[in-house]
Amino acid sequence: MSSYPALRLRRTRAADWSRRMHAETVLTAADLIWPLFVTAGESEEPIGTLPGVSRWPIGGIVERAREARDLGIPCVALFPNTPPELRSDDGAEALNPNNLMCRAIRAIKEAVPEVGVLTDVALDPYTAHGHDGLVDDNGYVVNDATAEALARQALVQAAAGADIVAPSDMMDGRVGRIREALEAGGYANVQIMAYAAKYASGFYGPFREAVGSSGLLKGDKKTYQMDPANAEEALREVALDLAEGADSVMVKPGLPYLDILLRVKNAFEVPVFAYQTSGEYAMIEAAAATGAGERDVLVLETLMAFKRAGASGVLSYHAAHAARLLNR
Repeated sequence: MSSYPALRLRRTRAADWSRRMHAETVLTAADLIWPLFVTAGESEEPIGTLPGVSRWPIGGIVERAREARDLGIPCVALFPNTPPELRSDDGAEALNPNNLMCRAIRAIKEAVPEVGVLTDVALDPYTAHGHDGLVDDNGYVVNDATAEALARQALVQAAAGADIVAPSDMMDGRVGRIREALEAGGYANVQIMAYAAKYASGFYGPFREAVGSSGLLKGDKKTYQMDPANAEEALREVALDLAEGADSVMVKPGLPYLDILLRVKNAFEVPVFAYQTSGEYAMIEAAAATGAGERDVLVLETLMAFKRAGASGVLSYHAAHAARLLNR
């Protein structure tokens, strides 16, 4: 009689068909949101710290939206690189119904209406000081006045055709103000995806170059973005945003905060999204460039980690590449 146990877990791993049949987590192109950068220029602008990622003129953004549709990616997320001459201390360009963001929204919804458009609601792409809100004489980002400006910004984007507005600023009470404004403005079906647990992280550097705010930022964002040491606070932030009318919430950054993602999902059982940040993307690209890892494997493994931790979907600069891999 054999001394080996009857149960051998490796049996179900022995063949590819069996591994696929027993997979506990499934990743598809429909789980992806593709962040795209919009430029006022007339041609593609490669981003040095994000190899393989570019800022696109509006025509190029429309082409990327078509590409997303063809790949089965349901939604794109837009971030503008506002020209320097249009940035001001009060970020007034954010409220311009014909700003770069709004023109891109309208172009996508006219050409590819079946693709969802998620828009960033924050003032940092529009301010001369690089902060996500209005700053007082002491350099402090004021809360309530900023929340009012964000509600107006969300209305402008909704009027242009945004399907989801995503406040990324971390001001207290801004989700409630935005929801009130959308309801009053006749945009009851526009979703709010709240950056509910956004940390003051070192993984945002390439993004700030992409939207042109890296050299502008005065000080840091620690008075409004979350302390990386805190987890319970993230649950309180999520609870507030849901109570104020958020349809879904986001954890950002992604991979270093999988514990937060899991805790949020378990505590609230609502749609939770992860943002695989520019710094996370850049690390994968750097590893692939030096031969320290295989790009395709790293991309799919990290995206699977988000799904395994409970993410309903992932914002990733690798979205199109991942979709091609998944669709093979």
